[in-house]
Amino acid sequence: MTIRANADRKFMPLYEALASEVRWRIMEMLAEKEMNVKEVAAGLGLSPAIVTMHIRKLELAELIGTRRVRRDGGTHKICFLKEHAVEIQLPALMPNRTYLDQSIPVGHYTAFEVFPTCGLATREKQIGLFDDPRYFLDPERVNAAILWFGKGYVEYKTPNYLHDGQEAEELEISMEIASEAPGVSDHWPSDIRFVFNGVSLGTWTSPGDFGRSARGRYTPEWWNGEVNQYGLWKTIRVDASGTYMDGVRMSDAAIGDLRLEEPFWTLRFAVEEGAKHVGGLTLYGSGFGNYDKDIQIRVYYRKSERGE
Repeated sequence: MTIRANADRKFMPLYEALASEVRWRIMEMLAEKEMNVKEVAAGLGLSPAIVTMHIRKLELAELIGTRRVRRDGGTHKICFLKEHAVEIQLPALMPNRTYLDQSIPVGHYTAFEVFPTCGLATREKQIGLFDDPRYFLDPERVNAAILWFGKGYVEYKTPNYLHDGQEAEELEISMEIASEAPGVSDHWPSDIRFVFNGVSLGTWTSPGDFGRSARGRYTPEWWNGEVNQYGLWKTIRVDASGTYMDGVRMSDAAIGDLRLEEPFWTLRFAVEEGAKHVGGLTLYGSGFGNYDKDIQIRVYYRKSERGE
Protein backbone atom coordinates (compact mmCIF):
# COMPACT_ATOMS: atom_id res chain seq x y z
CA MET A 1 0.00 0.00 0.00
CA THR A 2 1.05 3.60 -0.59
CA ILE A 3 0.39 6.69 1.55
CA ARG A 4 -0.25 9.75 -0.61
CA ALA A 5 0.46 12.88 1.43
CA ASN A 6 0.46 16.63 0.83
CA ALA A 7 0.74 19.86 2.81
CA ASP A 8 -2.40 19.20 4.87
CA ARG A 9 -1.62 19.39 8.60
CA LYS A 10 -3.11 15.95 9.15
CA PHE A 11 0.09 14.52 7.64
CA MET A 12 2.35 16.15 10.24
CA PRO A 13 2.56 12.92 12.31
CA LEU A 14 3.76 11.15 9.16
CA TYR A 15 6.51 13.67 8.46
CA GLU A 16 7.57 13.62 12.11
CA ALA A 17 7.71 9.82 12.09
CA LEU A 18 9.98 9.81 9.03
CA ALA A 19 12.41 12.32 10.57
CA SER A 20 14.29 9.78 12.68
CA GLU A 21 17.05 7.32 11.87
CA VAL A 22 15.87 5.04 14.68
CA ARG A 23 12.35 4.86 13.26
CA TRP A 24 13.73 4.10 9.80
CA ARG A 25 15.74 1.24 11.31
CA ILE A 26 12.60 -0.07 13.02
CA MET A 27 10.76 -0.08 9.68
CA GLU A 28 13.68 -1.90 8.03
CA MET A 29 13.52 -4.60 10.71
CA LEU A 30 9.74 -4.97 10.42
CA ALA A 31 9.99 -5.19 6.62
CA GLU A 32 11.86 -8.48 7.18
CA LYS A 33 9.50 -9.97 9.78
CA GLU A 34 6.97 -9.12 12.47
CA MET A 35 8.54 -8.51 15.88
CA ASN A 36 7.49 -7.60 19.40
CA VAL A 37 8.78 -4.52 21.20
CA LYS A 38 11.42 -6.42 23.18
CA GLU A 39 12.80 -8.00 20.00
CA VAL A 40 13.00 -4.62 18.29
CA ALA A 41 14.69 -3.12 21.35
CA ALA A 42 17.26 -5.93 21.46
CA GLY A 43 18.00 -5.53 17.76
CA LEU A 44 18.59 -1.80 18.19
CA GLY A 45 20.38 -1.99 21.51
CA LEU A 46 17.84 0.41 23.07
CA SER A 47 15.55 0.17 26.08
CA PRO A 48 11.98 -1.11 25.53
CA ALA A 49 10.64 2.23 26.87
CA ILE A 50 12.45 4.24 24.19
CA VAL A 51 11.43 1.80 21.46
CA THR A 52 7.79 1.99 22.63
CA MET A 53 7.89 5.77 22.13
CA HIS A 54 9.19 5.34 18.57
CA ILE A 55 6.62 2.62 17.84
CA ARG A 56 3.84 4.94 19.00
CA LYS A 57 4.96 7.65 16.56
CA LEU A 58 5.05 5.15 13.70
CA GLU A 59 1.55 3.96 14.65
CA LEU A 60 0.15 7.50 14.68
CA ALA A 61 1.62 7.98 11.20
CA GLU A 62 -0.08 4.71 10.13
CA LEU A 63 3.26 3.37 8.87
CA ILE A 64 3.12 0.32 11.13
CA GLY A 65 0.38 -1.59 12.89
CA THR A 66 0.31 -3.57 16.11
CA ARG A 67 -1.72 -6.39 17.57
CA ARG A 68 -1.57 -8.33 20.81
CA VAL A 69 -1.07 -12.09 20.84
CA ARG A 70 -0.73 -14.71 23.54
CA ARG A 71 2.68 -16.40 23.51
CA ASP A 72 4.70 -18.36 26.06
CA GLY A 73 2.13 -17.72 28.77
CA GLY A 74 2.13 -13.94 28.28
CA THR A 75 0.67 -11.22 26.07
CA HIS A 76 2.98 -9.64 23.48
CA LYS A 77 2.53 -6.54 21.34
CA ILE A 78 3.45 -7.61 17.80
CA CYS A 79 4.53 -4.89 15.36
CA PHE A 80 4.24 -5.15 11.58
CA LEU A 81 4.81 -2.85 8.60
CA LYS A 82 1.54 -1.55 7.12
CA GLU A 83 2.77 0.56 4.21
CA HIS A 84 5.44 0.14 1.55
CA ALA A 85 5.70 3.60 0.00
CA VAL A 86 4.98 7.29 0.65
CA GLU A 87 4.22 9.82 -2.08
CA ILE A 88 4.36 13.50 -1.12
CA GLN A 89 2.80 16.32 -3.12
CA LEU A 90 4.71 19.50 -2.35
CA PRO A 91 2.81 22.77 -1.73
CA ALA A 92 4.21 24.44 -4.85
CA LEU A 93 2.68 21.68 -6.97
CA MET A 94 -0.80 21.91 -5.49
CA PRO A 95 -3.31 23.60 -7.79
CA ASN A 96 -5.11 26.76 -6.70
CA ARG A 97 -8.73 25.65 -6.74
CA THR A 98 -12.02 27.03 -5.53
CA TYR A 99 -13.95 25.05 -2.96
CA LEU A 100 -16.63 25.11 -0.27
CA ASP A 101 -16.16 23.49 3.15
CA GLN A 102 -18.70 22.06 5.57
CA SER A 103 -18.18 20.56 9.03
CA ILE A 104 -20.84 18.18 10.40
CA PRO A 105 -20.80 17.23 14.11
CA VAL A 106 -21.19 13.48 14.56
CA GLY A 107 -24.35 13.97 16.63
CA HIS A 108 -26.18 15.81 13.83
CA TYR A 109 -27.41 12.67 12.06
CA THR A 110 -30.92 12.83 10.63
CA ALA A 111 -31.66 9.11 10.35
CA PHE A 112 -30.32 5.93 11.93
CA GLU A 113 -30.85 2.26 12.62
CA VAL A 114 -28.33 0.91 15.11
CA PHE A 115 -27.83 -2.29 17.07
CA PRO A 116 -25.71 -2.98 20.18
CA THR A 117 -23.03 -2.59 21.13
CA CYS A 118 -23.94 1.10 20.73
CA GLY A 119 -23.91 4.46 22.46
CA LEU A 120 -23.10 8.16 22.39
CA ALA A 121 -21.30 10.69 24.53
CA THR A 122 -20.65 14.40 24.61
CA ARG A 123 -17.29 15.82 25.60
CA GLU A 124 -18.57 16.00 29.17
CA LYS A 125 -20.67 12.89 29.76
CA GLN A 126 -22.30 9.72 28.55
CA ILE A 127 -25.74 10.11 26.91
CA GLY A 128 -28.25 7.76 28.50
CA LEU A 129 -27.42 4.07 28.81
CA PHE A 130 -24.94 2.20 26.67
CA ASP A 131 -26.26 -0.52 24.33
CA ASP A 132 -29.75 1.03 24.25
CA PRO A 133 -30.59 2.36 20.74
CA ARG A 134 -33.41 4.51 22.15
CA TYR A 135 -30.87 7.09 23.28
CA PHE A 136 -29.94 7.80 19.67
CA LEU A 137 -33.15 9.90 19.76
CA ASP A 138 -32.28 11.66 23.02
CA PRO A 139 -32.48 15.47 22.56
CA GLU A 140 -28.88 15.78 23.72
CA ARG A 141 -27.67 13.63 20.83
CA VAL A 142 -26.92 16.78 18.81
CA ASN A 143 -24.05 17.47 21.22
CA ALA A 144 -22.51 14.02 20.77
CA ALA A 145 -18.79 14.01 20.01
CA ILE A 146 -18.51 10.23 19.65
CA LEU A 147 -20.96 7.51 18.61
CA TRP A 148 -20.66 3.80 17.94
CA PHE A 149 -22.75 0.77 17.00
CA GLY A 150 -22.27 -2.91 16.23
CA LYS A 151 -24.21 -2.86 12.95
CA GLY A 152 -26.70 -0.60 11.16
CA TYR A 153 -26.23 2.95 9.90
CA VAL A 154 -26.27 6.64 10.66
CA GLU A 155 -27.17 9.18 7.97
CA TYR A 156 -26.50 12.91 7.74
CA LYS A 157 -28.36 15.45 5.61
CA THR A 158 -26.64 18.71 4.73
CA PRO A 159 -27.50 21.69 2.48
CA ASN A 160 -26.05 22.05 -0.98
CA TYR A 161 -24.37 25.45 -0.80
CA LEU A 162 -23.38 25.58 -4.47
CA HIS A 163 -24.99 28.47 -6.35
CA ASP A 164 -26.26 28.59 -9.91
CA GLY A 165 -23.29 28.63 -12.22
CA GLN A 166 -21.04 26.67 -9.84
CA GLU A 167 -20.40 23.15 -11.10
CA ALA A 168 -18.89 20.51 -8.81
CA GLU A 169 -15.69 18.90 -10.07
CA GLU A 170 -14.59 16.91 -7.04
CA LEU A 171 -15.99 15.92 -3.65
CA GLU A 172 -13.95 15.08 -0.54
CA ILE A 173 -15.36 13.47 2.62
CA SER A 174 -13.05 13.14 5.63
CA MET A 175 -13.63 11.68 9.08
CA GLU A 176 -11.98 9.92 12.02
CA ILE A 177 -13.42 6.42 12.02
CA ALA A 178 -12.78 2.92 13.36
CA SER A 179 -14.50 -0.37 14.13
CA GLU A 180 -16.55 -1.07 17.26
CA ALA A 181 -15.42 -4.02 19.36
CA PRO A 182 -16.84 -5.03 22.73
CA GLY A 183 -14.30 -3.17 24.85
CA VAL A 184 -11.35 -2.37 22.58
CA SER A 185 -9.31 -4.39 20.07
CA ASP A 186 -6.65 -3.15 17.67
CA HIS A 187 -7.43 -6.17 15.47
CA TRP A 188 -11.20 -6.11 14.85
CA PRO A 189 -11.98 -5.81 11.12
CA SER A 190 -15.21 -4.20 9.99
CA ASP A 191 -16.57 -3.57 6.50
CA ILE A 192 -17.89 0.00 6.46
CA ARG A 193 -19.92 1.17 3.47
CA PHE A 194 -20.13 4.85 2.46
CA VAL A 195 -23.22 6.06 0.58
CA PHE A 196 -23.74 9.57 -0.82
CA ASN A 197 -27.14 10.65 -2.17
CA GLY A 198 -28.10 7.00 -2.41
CA VAL A 199 -25.01 6.08 -4.45
CA SER A 200 -22.60 3.57 -2.91
CA LEU A 201 -19.09 5.01 -2.90
CA GLY A 202 -17.58 1.72 -1.80
CA THR A 203 -16.59 -0.27 1.25
CA TRP A 204 -13.49 0.08 3.41
CA THR A 205 -12.41 -2.54 5.92
CA SER A 206 -11.44 -0.84 9.16
CA PRO A 207 -8.64 -2.85 10.80
CA GLY A 208 -9.63 -2.31 14.41
CA ASP A 209 -11.14 -0.44 17.33
CA PHE A 210 -8.07 1.35 18.64
CA GLY A 211 -6.95 2.22 22.13
CA ARG A 212 -5.42 -0.81 23.80
CA SER A 213 -1.94 0.72 23.92
CA ALA A 214 -2.77 4.44 24.27
CA ARG A 215 -5.53 6.97 24.88
CA GLY A 216 -6.79 9.25 22.15
CA ARG A 217 -4.94 12.55 22.00
CA TYR A 218 -8.15 14.55 22.58
CA THR A 219 -10.24 11.90 24.33
CA PRO A 220 -11.50 13.38 27.64
CA GLU A 221 -9.89 12.30 30.88
CA TRP A 222 -13.21 11.02 32.28
CA TRP A 223 -13.61 8.56 29.42
CA ASN A 224 -13.09 4.87 30.31
CA GLY A 225 -9.66 3.70 29.14
CA GLU A 226 -10.99 0.22 28.29
CA VAL A 227 -13.19 1.35 25.37
CA ASN A 228 -12.86 3.26 22.07
CA GLN A 229 -10.01 5.79 22.21
CA TYR A 230 -9.22 6.91 18.66
CA GLY A 231 -9.70 6.08 14.99
CA LEU A 232 -7.99 6.61 11.66
CA TRP A 233 -8.36 9.81 9.64
CA LYS A 234 -9.69 8.74 6.24
CA THR A 235 -10.45 10.85 3.17
CA ILE A 236 -12.75 9.78 0.34
CA ARG A 237 -12.34 11.66 -2.95
CA VAL A 238 -14.83 11.46 -5.81
CA ASP A 239 -13.95 12.95 -9.19
CA ALA A 240 -14.76 12.29 -12.84
CA SER A 241 -12.71 9.07 -12.88
CA GLY A 242 -14.17 7.36 -9.79
CA THR A 243 -13.97 7.15 -6.00
CA TYR A 244 -10.76 6.85 -3.99
CA MET A 245 -9.90 6.50 -0.31
CA ASP A 246 -6.52 8.00 0.56
CA GLY A 247 -5.57 7.65 -3.10
CA VAL A 248 -6.62 3.99 -3.42
CA ARG A 249 -9.51 3.31 -5.79
CA MET A 250 -12.72 2.24 -4.04
CA SER A 251 -15.28 2.13 -6.84
CA ASP A 252 -16.34 3.45 -10.24
CA ALA A 253 -18.82 5.92 -8.69
CA ALA A 254 -17.97 9.26 -10.34
CA ILE A 255 -18.83 12.86 -9.51
CA GLY A 256 -21.51 12.90 -12.21
CA ASP A 257 -23.35 10.02 -10.54
CA LEU A 258 -23.93 11.82 -7.23
CA ARG A 259 -26.76 14.20 -8.18
CA LEU A 260 -24.99 17.16 -6.60
CA GLU A 261 -27.53 19.53 -8.12
CA GLU A 262 -30.06 18.48 -5.46
CA PRO A 263 -30.78 21.08 -2.72
CA PHE A 264 -29.79 18.68 0.06
CA TRP A 265 -27.13 15.98 0.22
CA THR A 266 -27.20 12.81 2.32
CA LEU A 267 -24.20 10.89 3.63
CA ARG A 268 -24.58 7.44 5.16
CA PHE A 269 -22.08 5.34 7.14
CA ALA A 270 -23.20 1.71 7.36
CA VAL A 271 -22.12 -1.70 8.61
CA GLU A 272 -24.44 -4.13 6.89
CA GLU A 273 -25.59 -7.41 8.38
CA GLY A 274 -24.52 -9.36 5.30
CA ALA A 275 -20.97 -7.99 5.23
CA LYS A 276 -18.00 -10.34 5.53
CA HIS A 277 -16.73 -8.46 8.59
CA VAL A 278 -19.55 -7.14 10.78
CA GLY A 279 -17.29 -5.34 13.23
CA GLY A 280 -19.25 -2.19 13.93
CA LEU A 281 -18.37 1.46 13.51
CA THR A 282 -17.14 4.32 15.69
CA LEU A 283 -17.24 7.95 14.55
CA TYR A 284 -15.06 10.47 16.41
CA GLY A 285 -15.83 14.18 16.40
CA SER A 286 -14.24 17.28 17.83
CA GLY A 287 -13.21 16.59 21.42
CA PHE A 288 -12.48 12.87 20.98
CA GLY A 289 -9.85 10.77 19.27
CA ASN A 290 -6.62 11.95 17.67
CA TYR A 291 -7.75 14.74 15.32
CA ASP A 292 -10.23 17.05 17.13
CA LYS A 293 -12.35 17.39 13.99
CA ASP A 294 -15.92 16.67 12.98
CA ILE A 295 -16.96 15.10 9.67
CA GLN A 296 -15.59 17.27 6.86
CA ILE A 297 -17.09 17.76 3.40
CA ARG A 298 -15.25 19.77 0.75
CA VAL A 299 -16.54 20.30 -2.78
CA TYR A 300 -14.29 21.75 -5.47
CA TYR A 301 -16.15 23.60 -8.19
CA ARG A 302 -15.71 25.65 -11.33
CA LYS A 303 -17.90 28.28 -12.95
CA SER A 304 -20.07 26.81 -15.62
CA GLU A 305 -20.77 28.59 -18.89
CA ARG A 306 -24.15 29.82 -17.69
CA GLY A 307 -22.44 31.36 -14.63
CA GLU A 308 -19.98 33.40 -16.67
